[in-house]
Amino acid sequence: MKPEEIKSQVLGILGKIAPELDQGGLRADRPLRNQVDLDSMDWLNFLVALHERLKVDIPEADYGKLQTLDQLLTYLKERLPA
Repeated sequence: MKPEEIKSQVLGILGKIAPELDQGGLRADRPLRNQVDLDSMDWLNFLVALHERLKVDIPEADYGKLQTLDQLLTYLKERLPA
């Protein structure tokens, strides 16, 4: 999957969890939860939805590595088939 496709999938899922999301205003280097104002349950639902749609296992031990959009996209790119 190409990086643009991964980003599109991620933002699509995020938009379903946070419909008020302004995708154009997101900063890829800032924590997503703060930008979108997601509580811990919304964040967990987001990660579970990513797992279900992209078929990528995201162990709880890795949650801390997934703070920013850049980190999340890099993480997913490394684990998705080319």
